[in-house]
Parts: sequence; structure tokens; C-alpha cells
Amino acid sequence: MAPRHTFIKFCKGNLIRPMLRMEHQPLVRGSSSPCKLPSWTLLLTVCAIGIGGTFQYGYNVSIINAPTQHIHKFLNETWSSRYQKELNPDLLTFLWSVIASIFSLGGLCGALIGGSMAIRLGRKGALLMNNLIAILASILMGISFPTGLFELLIAGRFLIGINSGVGLCVQPLYIGEFAPKHLRGGLAMGTSIFLTGGILTGQIIGLRELLGGEKHWPLLLSSSCIPALAQLLFLPWFPESPRYLLIDRGDELSCLKALKRFHGSSEYRREMEDIQRECFALDGEKPKKPWQLFTDRGVRWQLITVIVMTIGQQLSGINAIYFYAIYVFEQAGILAEKIPYVTLGTGVCECLTALSCGLLIDYVGRRCLIIGGYLLMTLWCTVLTFSLTYQELYSWMPYLSMACVFAFILSFGLGPGGITNTLTAELFVQSSRPAAYMIAGTVSWISFFTVGMLFPFIVNGLKQYCFVVFLLECFFVAAFIFLIIPETKNKSFLEIKKEFHKLNFGRNARKKETELYERRQLQDEFLKNSA
Repeated sequence: MAPRHTFIKFCKGNLIRPMLRMEHQPLVRGSSSPCKLPSWTLLLTVCAIGIGGTFQYGYNVSIINAPTQHIHKFLNETWSSRYQKELNPDLLTFLWSVIASIFSLGGLCGALIGGSMAIRLGRKGALLMNNLIAILASILMGISFPTGLFELLIAGRFLIGINSGVGLCVQPLYIGEFAPKHLRGGLAMGTSIFLTGGILTGQIIGLRELLGGEKHWPLLLSSSCIPALAQLLFLPWFPESPRYLLIDRGDELSCLKALKRFHGSSEYRREMEDIQRECFALDGEKPKKPWQLFTDRGVRWQLITVIVMTIGQQLSGINAIYFYAIYVFEQAGILAEKIPYVTLGTGVCECLTALSCGLLIDYVGRRCLIIGGYLLMTLWCTVLTFSLTYQELYSWMPYLSMACVFAFILSFGLGPGGITNTLTAELFVQSSRPAAYMIAGTVSWISFFTVGMLFPFIVNGLKQYCFVVFLLECFFVAAFIFLIIPETKNKSFLEIKKEFHKLNFGRNARKKETELYERRQLQDEFLKNSA
């Protein structure tokens, strides 16, 4: 009776009913192979989550570029009418920098509260509450022009940054928890697909023929409320994360209902057993705080890995590529007024690579894609450095540079752009995952802000040779991943945790593995007795 009592206590649920015991019996004796295609419920849930999650981040990063000149004019006119004098150019630059960069500060705040919201409100509840922030931000940005208050524009950008930070934290956490392990990579790629989709949508809507003109730019900035309203309309129809329901809340019945909706009556048993194994292994452990992960030896290398990958993603040179894209297109003979339309090609590239990565990730594996992506980026940085250096010597060099721009974006989307968030979800168990996303989000936003501040100085100082810095960074991150990160394809969260035991505990790894084995034996004994 001891194993039975222990399992019930640690799972914080009620005794599994006789009917459920019969349903678990095939899992102990062996079960059929899992379905290779996701159900419609899984796909639609990913869409409902993504439209108000990472789509908002991509969209709001993109749309601020189109009305730059119009916002400058608005600031000048507002300042003149308010103080009866012209706005100093240096102060204008400062105000514009605040409007553009306050988004990053909001994102950092969102990352810091996203994990706590996911624990207290649930994954779905956190995203639904997050939409209220987006709607408020849209209202403030929309009324800033008619009221003549540019302070509302700054406040709105800060709030939409908070919304984006929460979305980037909670969306991959939510999807990673309900996706079956054989489809987890592809479904988790919804994070990148909607992010790149948001960037492309923002580029299209921001064209001067649509909302990027002088009359409509307030509507452009306030259009962030549309994805928020869409998520408020659709997401309530889909279930909460089953892992959160059973492990965090101890609600076994709701967990079963959610699993049946996600996976169907014939497939949900396998997922229920996997969640029970993780629940049993956690031993009643409460969700951890971010600072607790830094002192937990059991997740030391997982945490180092996430920090290295997150910094590597931000410092990979993708920002430099976009900075140089306009110059490269001009040198290739493209007219200045046509460049915004050519730039749409970069957005299309990112979307296509995110979709391709989603199709390949569960077949090729995470290691192959992310290492290959970083190595290809190293190659394109090398070629681009030479092509930009000898741009004036050969007539075909500008076209080679343009090809390198698109090749780099494709490689980024297939590698670090798509895999980083997926691996963050997979490297941690339930009690550590929200805190891990808070840390990863904080590192990402700080890196994003730092790159934005230092990048102009790097470019001015090194010119095209700045890509030498980025190619070295890409190579070293690829080497780190090759040496440290195991393949996580088709593995449960507990199996991935076991892969890191030798790195985390060294000589004590065998003892820890023995403890885990004994715990699994107790659970198997419980399942057999229940049957």
C-alpha cells in the first residue's frame, strides 16, 4: 500500500476511479504507436494561442518602423503648440529613442511577471489577462495623436512591450506542456511561425498605401487590439494545459477532459501516463522561483544552456543583416521607393523557414537543425564580409551580398530562430519550467536592448567587419550545443532530465539515476496494483 499512498499524495489528486484504472491497464502492458499527425484541436489551440502571443511581439516590432517620419512630425507639432517654440533636434532624437526603446523595457517587465502569471492564473488565464494590457495599450496609442499627448504614445509602447514579454514567456510554455512528445517540436514551432507572421503582417500593413501613411499611422499603432480581441474570442473555447491541471492544481478530472479533447479518446491514455510519471518524480515539488534555479544543481547545465542559446540568438548578427539590407539593396540597383516592397521578401523568407522548420524538427531533430543553422550563418557572415569589402570592385558583388542576406535569414529561421524556444520548454520539468522561461525572457530582452544600444557603435567602428564578430559568436555557440545539448526528439521531460544528470552531478550521477529508477519502479507497481 505504500507506493499507492505515496503516488496519490505527490500527485495531489484523488484516488483514480475504477473506470480510470481499467483505462490505464493497456499502458502497462504496451500500447500502439502514437498518431503521427496532430488533431484539429491541437492545431486550432496553437493558432488561438499564437494570435495573441508571439504574433503581437513580431507585429509591434515591425509596425513602429513605418511611421517614423510621421511620429517625428507629430512630436515637433505637439512641442511647438505646447511650448510655442521649436523642438531641439537632440531632444527630438531622445524622445524618438524613448518611444522605440521603451518597448524593450516593457518586454523585460513582462518576462519577469509572465512566469508568475502562468502559475497563479494558469497558462490560458495568463494569456487571456494579458490581452487586457494590449487593449489598453492600443487605446493609449490611438488617442495620443488627437489629444496631442505624446506621453500616451510612450505609455502605450511600454504596455504593449509588457504584453509581448508575457506572450513570449507563456505561449511556448503552454504549447510545450500539452503537445505530445512525438509532435512537440512541430507544435512548439507555432511560437516562431506566429512571430514571423506578425513581422510580415506588420510590414504589409505598414506600407504607405495601407496604414503607413500620414493620416492613418495612429490606426496602425492601435491595431494591436485586433489580435488581442481575436484571442479573447477564441482561446476560451480550448482547454487549459493538462500538466498544469494535474501537477500544479491537482485537478485530475479536468486534466482527463483536457487530454481527451487534445488527443482524442484513443490516444489520451499515453499522455496521462506520461504526466503521472512526471508528477510522481517531482515528489510534490512546488513551482520554483527564478533565483532558486541558480542554486539548484539538478538544472545547472540546463540553465547554462538556455542562457547561452538565448544570448547567442540575439547576438547572432540578424540585427546587422537587417541593418545592412537596405544598403545592399541600394547597391544592387533597387530604387529607394521600391525597397520597402523588397524588404517584404525578408519577412516572407522568415515565415517560410519557420514553417519548414516546423515540418522538419520532429524528423531531423533539434541538434541537427540548430547546429546546422549556426554553421550556415557562420558561412554567410564570412562571405558577406568579403562581398561588402569588395563591393566596388566587381559588378556582381552587390548581387552576391543580396543573396547572402536572404541566405542568412533562411539559416537563422531554420536554426536558432526556431529551435531556441522549443528547447527551453524541453530541458526543464514542470516545477522549473515557468522560472526557466522568466530567466530566458529576461536574458533575451536585456540582450535585445544591449544590442540595440551598442550595435550603432559596433557598425560605425568596424563597418562591414562587424560580421567577423558575429561569425565567431555563431561558431562558438554551435560548438557549445554540439558538446553539451543531447537530442530531445521523441523524449519525455523526465528522459531529457536524465540526459543531463552526468553533467549536473558528475560522480553522483549514478546515485541519482538509481533514485529515479526506484521511483519509477514504485510508480509502475502502483499502476499494476490499480489495474
